[in-house]
Amino acid sequence: MRTILVVLDSLGVGALPDAADYNDVGSNTLGNIAASLNGKIKLPQLAEMGIGNIIDIKGIPPVKQPSAAFGKAMTFSPGKDTTTGHWELAGIHLEKPFPVFPSGFPAEVIDKFEKKIGRKSLGNKVASGTEIINELGERHCKTGYPIVYTSADSVFQVAAHENIIPVELLYRWCELARDVLIGEAAVGRVIARPFLGKDAGFVRTVRRKDFSLSPVESTLLDILTLHGREVLTVGKIDDIFAGRGISTKYKTSSNKEGLQATLDLIKANNQNSFIFTNLVDFDMLYGHRNDVLGYSQALEEFDAWLPSIKKHLREDDLLLITADHGCDPTHPGTDHTREYVPILVTGSFVKTKGLDLGVLTSLADIGATVAEYMQVPDLKNGKSFLKKILQ
Repeated sequence: MRTILVVLDSLGVGALPDAADYNDVGSNTLGNIAASLNGKIKLPQLAEMGIGNIIDIKGIPPVKQPSAAFGKAMTFSPGKDTTTGHWELAGIHLEKPFPVFPSGFPAEVIDKFEKKIGRKSLGNKVASGTEIINELGERHCKTGYPIVYTSADSVFQVAAHENIIPVELLYRWCELARDVLIGEAAVGRVIARPFLGKDAGFVRTVRRKDFSLSPVESTLLDILTLHGREVLTVGKIDDIFAGRGISTKYKTSSNKEGLQATLDLIKANNQNSFIFTNLVDFDMLYGHRNDVLGYSQALEEFDAWLPSIKKHLREDDLLLITADHGCDPTHPGTDHTREYVPILVTGSFVKTKGLDLGVLTSLADIGATVAEYMQVPDLKNGKSFLKKILQ
């Protein structure tokens, strides 16, 4: 048996009931993108699977007989970041959100970091990654001091020019930062942000690397590998789970590379495997940059890959498509948004003809369904919907 879980990073489908607590009332990543483009978004494959049956999407009406089971899921845990979403997909419910630092990191944290790396740092504020390297890039190049910044997410980001600070040294500094960021400062991710360029024309490179906390409990990935299943990850999944419970990782630098790696793994003769893919461009390149057109084009690109992916599914394959949070490019600000995420499930044995899964109360329901299908013990959290979708 094989299961393929594809996460369209940040493709939310409407504000959660508690969105007001996050200043996210009115957010709806997919719905607002389609409305902003006056319905001129073409997603024929997703439409045929039933994405227009989940919510109202301008230009994508519901279909009478979707080819996939469909629904949407809530995030049970507090927060709206990548780590929270992915960990919940894998069965973890957090009691409290990861810490954020809207005024920058406390002096004691920065002091410890600077002592670890043996030099001062720049920045230490909430900022856009593309803007802060142009603001402080020249000063960084003159001093060799790394640029430290954060966002509305629980992240400690360290930017450095590849020709000033070798990338491997930047990675080492991030490992040292990970050691410093403990207790009340235990952010979800430390992120290395290498860049190139000169004279305020700086651009980030593809050599980003995330250093996440190790999951606080056993995850779906741990359980699968413990019981002899192969866990194959594509994109930044390995970083999000701190490398735990993973058989083989496939690093990618774009959605296109991630889709190709996923297709190659589907074509391969692997057995009892779980293919877990994150497609980050939606979030990183378009959601955070308020790029409605770019986001829509990335969705159309994904849609165009679906015929090849579905064509190569085996009879016992289960394909699930979902997201981890929202990042509405039409919403004020550039941060993630607290939203429902879509669920589309297909396979030769999956009931179709309009099977509505409704609203799931946790992303962990998806992980629980994978666990049951892969015939491993239940997760601590989540309720499987496998029996609902069986023919």
